[in-house]
Amino acid sequence: MFDAIIVGGSYAGQSAALQLARARRNILVMDDGQRRNRFASHSHGFLGQDGSDPAVIAETARAQLLAYPNVTWLADRAESAERLENGFEVMGRSGTRHQARTVVLATGIRDGLPDIPGLAERWGRAVFHCPYCHGYELNVGRIGVLAVSEISMHHALMLPDWGTTTFFINEAFEPTGEQLAQLAARGVAVERGKIRALESDPVDVVLEDGRRIALDGMFTATKTEISSPIASQLGCDLADGPTGRFIRTDEMKATSVPGVFACGDAARAAGNVAMAVGDGAMAGAATHRKLMFG
Repeated sequence: MFDAIIVGGSYAGQSAALQLARARRNILVMDDGQRRNRFASHSHGFLGQDGSDPAVIAETARAQLLAYPNVTWLADRAESAERLENGFEVMGRSGTRHQARTVVLATGIRDGLPDIPGLAERWGRAVFHCPYCHGYELNVGRIGVLAVSEISMHHALMLPDWGTTTFFINEAFEPTGEQLAQLAARGVAVERGKIRALESDPVDVVLEDGRRIALDGMFTATKTEISSPIASQLGCDLADGPTGRFIRTDEMKATSVPGVFACGDAARAAGNVAMAVGDGAMAGAATHRKLMFG
């Protein structure tokens, strides 16, 4: 039996695993290789790694983690899990079964993209969700915000710090008078025309009336979904956020199920690589304390 199984081997999961490895605990990392930011070619805002290829960051971290002899890495998707009398059992897609005293859920999330032709092909290259990750590289250029609901006001009010901003309402909602005043105070142009498609390089917004608005980049919120059903299978409490469900944890990353911890995007605590790494480190340390003191 392992001391801990980490479900998900991206940035948060590897960071949690590293803390446990250095505590000389016997751990298993299960990962199917589907990082959320696999569409992006550069990672920003992570001290010491600014501008690095996120795939290289992940692979370097994996090599460092596997230098610890008490770490086992399994390239397999964790499909299901159940509680046992003295721990947990996690089943992989390949049919393998693994037991541990504790579990760390770093499963990540899936992004449900707005259904606009041409958007998915530009996701991570010209269409983004995080201004801190991608805004600076637009060089104070022409920025679009694609509304998906009223939540998009947050993006629209933030992004003028990164460039000239146009808010594409796209019939997602109608701003109130107060909201329009806030947008005007930030210098945001409001475009109500319906979008037909995104085209060209980096991105042109083609409206139904035939107009074409060239941008250097666009930001939008996504509808997120926890990538794995394991939290629900184990009975962890979930909560609804503005863009999707997430695993509820306390300040020490513990879920409602004793012995199960959660970190990263699935616990609504990340958003970029730097935050995921810090969140995972906290989860790993908290898991170690659980193993020590019960």
